Amino acid sequence: MNRRARLRRALVLPLLAAVAALVFVTPAEAATTYVPISGAGSTWSSNAIDAWRANVAQFGMKVNFQASGSSDGRNQFGNGTVDFGVSEIPYGRSDNGVVDSPPARKFAYMPIVAGGTSFMYNLVAGGKRVENLRLSGETVTKMFTGVIKKWDDPAIKADNPGLSLPALQVVPVVRSDGSGTTAQFSLWMSKRYPSLWNAYCKKAGRKSNPCGETSNYPVVPGSGFTAQNGSLGVSGYVAQKSSVGSITYVEYSYPLNQNFPVAKLLNDSGYYTLPTASNVAVGLLKATINSDLTQNLDGVYGNGDRRTYPLSSYSYMIIPTKAEGSFTEAKGKTLGAFAYYFLCEGQQQAPKLGYSPLPINLVKAGLTQVDKIPGRTDQNIDIKKCNNPTFSSDGTNTLARTAPYPPACDKKGSTQCGADGKTATSGGGSGNGSGNGSGNGSGGTTPNATTGAGTGAGTGAAIDPDTGLPIDGSLTSGSTDVNALAVQSPTGYADSPVRFALIGLAAFALVGVAFGPPLLTRALGGRRSS
Repeated sequence: MNRRARLRRALVLPLLAAVAALVFVTPAEAATTYVPISGAGSTWSSNAIDAWRANVAQFGMKVNFQASGSSDGRNQFGNGTVDFGVSEIPYGRSDNGVVDSPPARKFAYMPIVAGGTSFMYNLVAGGKRVENLRLSGETVTKMFTGVIKKWDDPAIKADNPGLSLPALQVVPVVRSDGSGTTAQFSLWMSKRYPSLWNAYCKKAGRKSNPCGETSNYPVVPGSGFTAQNGSLGVSGYVAQKSSVGSITYVEYSYPLNQNFPVAKLLNDSGYYTLPTASNVAVGLLKATINSDLTQNLDGVYGNGDRRTYPLSSYSYMIIPTKAEGSFTEAKGKTLGAFAYYFLCEGQQQAPKLGYSPLPINLVKAGLTQVDKIPGRTDQNIDIKKCNNPTFSSDGTNTLARTAPYPPACDKKGSTQCGADGKTATSGGGSGNGSGNGSGNGSGGTTPNATTGAGTGAGTGAAIDPDTGLPIDGSLTSGSTDVNALAVQSPTGYADSPVRFALIGLAAFALVGVAFGPPLLTRALGGRRSS
């Protein structure tokens, strides 16, 4: 290779490398950098959080989250071992005489997602898995306080005139850890069925009377209850082929993702409903939001709309409002960007994940709370472009307004909807698993219309005649899969000044590549001649 060629190569290669670095820089690298943040808490909302943090990873954000239960999340946040907590329970509540005092650390509550606490069950009748179970609130409470011990109990039969129920032991599966799900369920029982709940708590050795809300479910020794850790623990236990007869309380996202049925719960209008996104949205129209954005659900429990799901609620993120301890403004920058994302874009995923998206008033309130995070980078979010399924031009909750009404066969009485949405008036099982549970159908008001609630097997898998479960392994316990969607960059990189600056530098570098070597070579050649 002659001297001129070597010189040209020495000049061209570095310039090409510079062009590549400018042209192929990633949006996250070009726009901003983030430091990792960590959180802990609610298993109730962890499926949503896992999906959101998977999505924002493309922007360079690393959000670690430990689904350790609401009680642990509040404790870890208070101790400063995590940057944020997630809980369905605020600080300051008394649990069995012990007050969960607010921490010295400065904080605020921010609603993140809504949902329904469901009753996932594993029941077989006539060699077929039951998929259309109905339960009243009193029946559920009696099952979880040891009053009802058999599935053929007259109270369960009264709820299910279309089923022939087996004389099988009821196995209530409760949380062994402190959880927001337990708190929501126990609060509901203490408000609606206080005599049953108080009597059970006394039998379990609880000191408080009345028993009230608790994060730790009391278990009476020898009662036949089973305790499991976390939402994955209780849902995974019920989903096992050997767990026929079991029932648990768990966020609807878990049985939905495991393709397992949940009971329809009787509301105050006399209809049995499922915890779908729209039914939860209807129920929460009666929620009262306190000044600190925590919730009062008394009105939800007694909502008279026939579409409402009675055990609906919100989950909260506990955010720091001061840079102190290990929480820095650099972490606040990451937490702020993450919060901006899930309050707007992330809410689009909520129905698919088994949740209900926040209504516009709580999204606006949440964005105000983000302003309290130190180190955040303010984003000018156009609320009209959030594409939230609840938003409408007149400010009403679209999801609640368009929620389908339940069919007549879901009304308490002598008839019962089958797994296919048609009226069933005689017992003998509830379906063969061919499945109608794949959709969120539009429903209707005709007497026997199906609402497309999506609790059936859905896939048409072969059913084990002994347990009523699919035998192809399609229903696995403890699934941790999440649904992630490609989303737009929260930093607006596509139209940012950084992008245009990089384009200009790239163009300048290309001009240098094209004309720099010949001009320099000619100049050197002329110098050598002279």
